[in-house]
Amino acid sequence: MQERIVIVGGGAGGLELATKLGRKLGRKKKAKITLVDRNSTHLWKPLLHEVASGALDSRLAELDYRGQGAREGFQFLVGTLESVNKDKKSIQLAAIKDEQGDEILAPRNLQYDRLILAIGSVTADFGIPGVEEHCYFLDSLRQADEFHEQLLNEFLRVNQSLEDGQNTKLSLAIAGGGATGVELAAELVHSVSLLSIYGLSHLDKEHLEICLVEAGDRLLPALPKRLASSVEKKLKSLGVNVILGNPVKEAKKGALVLSEGDDVEADLIVWAAGVRAPDMVKDWGLEVRKNNQIVVNDYLQSVSDSSIYAIGDCAGCKIDDERWVPPRAQSANQMAERLYKNILREYRQKDVKPFHYKDKGSLVSLSRYSAVGNLMQSKSLSMSLEGTLARWAYASLYRMHQRALHGWWKMFLLLMVDKLNHVVKPRLKLH
Repeated sequence: MQERIVIVGGGAGGLELATKLGRKLGRKKKAKITLVDRNSTHLWKPLLHEVASGALDSRLAELDYRGQGAREGFQFLVGTLESVNKDKKSIQLAAIKDEQGDEILAPRNLQYDRLILAIGSVTADFGIPGVEEHCYFLDSLRQADEFHEQLLNEFLRVNQSLEDGQNTKLSLAIAGGGATGVELAAELVHSVSLLSIYGLSHLDKEHLEICLVEAGDRLLPALPKRLASSVEKKLKSLGVNVILGNPVKEAKKGALVLSEGDDVEADLIVWAAGVRAPDMVKDWGLEVRKNNQIVVNDYLQSVSDSSIYAIGDCAGCKIDDERWVPPRAQSANQMAERLYKNILREYRQKDVKPFHYKDKGSLVSLSRYSAVGNLMQSKSLSMSLEGTLARWAYASLYRMHQRALHGWWKMFLLLMVDKLNHVVKPRLKLH
């Protein structure tokens, strides 16, 4: 009987793992590989800030799960994970309803022999009052599209006010000085600089106010301090107001209330401060950390159940006695690769190998203006990058994700398609 391997979550790690296992085991009928995700298409999560700003049309970058499964040898099921029953080795998927609330598919149970949870993370609000009610999040394509739609409305409103002779500005606030917050701030500046091309000639950078609020004493803690300072200077040169060391204590309609000083007033507020695994994880009888991450051993198995694995942002994996694997795309990629190799080793009657996280550095893009990063060569040696070289390195991360899903030849074809779209499509998505 074929082993039933169920992967929940079609993000970078989950989709790459399903694709590789499908090629090696699914096509040869050695195992039944099933991927479950609440959406029908995949978008690489680090691109969401570009979707939100209008720099990227998501339809040009989405991948259809069913099509990928048909090509690569795995089955795809659309559904939202509701619960895990580790005693019965089954998961329950919530009912699927249409926009009117009518049920399309009833709740379903899915049996597994090996369950791999790759359900990612959500932005942490840290219990701060008003955040959930008054802020936009960028955890999913739907949320990015919602923000983009409201951003377009604000573009039209402010441009018309300026055209009517009113002295007004578009104000935006971003809470969180990590990669998402920094990259979104730069993309928003770039988007406004393009508006005159498309007929919105009154709204420009002079009428744009962006405030980036970070509770810590510096931006981008994953980068060396020198590079973080360079990013801060670049953002300030673009007109971004950077506030450091002043945590948000409340979010209100149209404003962030800071621990010290005046409120930050804004037409739109984005919350991008910290991540945690979804709350539902706590109800499954698995050992979890305070941030809801599932605690796993060196082989990425839940310490509570050896038939359940976790990879990516939802996995709590120790590096040593004091450090945990950070919630980054590279962590998910490395975990997926190690688990893929271990599963194949099991099928070949070989011993599995422990997972060892290798920090390959961090790269941050400041839209078309610049990019910075550091590439880790070893524990004691790293190479810093800035400018064009860093932008190329940043772009290569997405291409390597495409290579893992499609292979080299199709990746190059997709690269050519993207180049052609850059020529024939508008530089800014305004619908």
